[in-house]
Amino acid sequence: MTSLFDQLTLNGMTMRNRLVRSATWEGMCEPDGRPTQRLIDCYRTLAEGGVGLIITGYAFVSREGKQLPGKMGIHVDDFAAEMRALTKAVHEQGGKVCIQLVHAGGQTDSKNAGQRPLAPSSVKVDQFPEQPAELFKEEIARLVAAFAAGARRAKEYGFDAVQLHGAHGYLINQFLSPLTNRRDDEYGGSIENRCRFLLEVYRAVRAAVGSDFPVMIKLNGCDNLEGGLSAEDALYAAKVLDAEGIDAIEVSGGTGASGSQTPVRTKIDTVEQEGYNLELAKGIKAAVGCPVISVGGFRSFAVAQQTVAAGVDGIALSRPLIWEPDLPRRWQSGDTSRAKCISCNGCFRPGLKEGGIRCVVKDKAVTE
Repeated sequence: MTSLFDQLTLNGMTMRNRLVRSATWEGMCEPDGRPTQRLIDCYRTLAEGGVGLIITGYAFVSREGKQLPGKMGIHVDDFAAEMRALTKAVHEQGGKVCIQLVHAGGQTDSKNAGQRPLAPSSVKVDQFPEQPAELFKEEIARLVAAFAAGARRAKEYGFDAVQLHGAHGYLINQFLSPLTNRRDDEYGGSIENRCRFLLEVYRAVRAAVGSDFPVMIKLNGCDNLEGGLSAEDALYAAKVLDAEGIDAIEVSGGTGASGSQTPVRTKIDTVEQEGYNLELAKGIKAAVGCPVISVGGFRSFAVAQQTVAAGVDGIALSRPLIWEPDLPRRWQSGDTSRAKCISCNGCFRPGLKEGGIRCVVKDKAVTE
């Protein structure tokens, strides 16, 4: 039976266990996207805590693809020293680190993007702060190249893998979703056409990093949104990626407009509420040959262990590691009590004003 603390190898990258720190915006970069020492220290602490793989907060591949203040950028060559310091800090603690590549598309706004946001179609939907401009084909080609350039930089800087953000309503997901993709050219309409941008990005990234470097994706198994990406179409995308040689699929679900079924749900109080994307992950796992990772509300060792024992290759979590970055080591040592995280999402609220995410519940407990 597979254990949560068995190693997992993805295209030559061996993780010390099957626990993944899922990508989370930390808000700890300079306004231009340059990593700070605080972010480097954050990743060092996560690596010390024993997690098998750290996936960074989403890094924008093009300036207008930035969404939030303090977000990391991989769009220029200027941050090489800081990026190399970051990967070195993780490696010195025996960890592995993967950078997540993203373009926010229509889910940013003019202030953060520095211009009118770009999206597959100029549509007004709940998940977009403002109505974006429709991408011209020349701009699509530019963005494909930007993803590839970001991946090339990541490999040069010592990252162990790259992950495409194809979930949560960002640009790749926007092309996949019929709600946000109303195009009538080769990028819109059928699911085959709506997968075109994703495949162009994947192929360009693969060409940039080579066949022996892990390329992963975070993919919505369903948008949980009327008119959005369906589970059936997501399964098609997963199968196509698997045939193309993707090295792992992290299965998530929902967008910021998905109501109670958003990617980051609150009040996860019982084991029944944990693993809320697990059925989507199991469906994709049954249809592909590549490793599949499930993310979404894991709080208990028993649920995490049952998940990998049942055939899902790994589990990803983040909010519990904001309170307890050493949770993996605690569980491995034999203390398998539930993570302390109460799923309140308070960790994200301080970020904009105070230089990054932190657990406000833990802070309060320490000061009382």
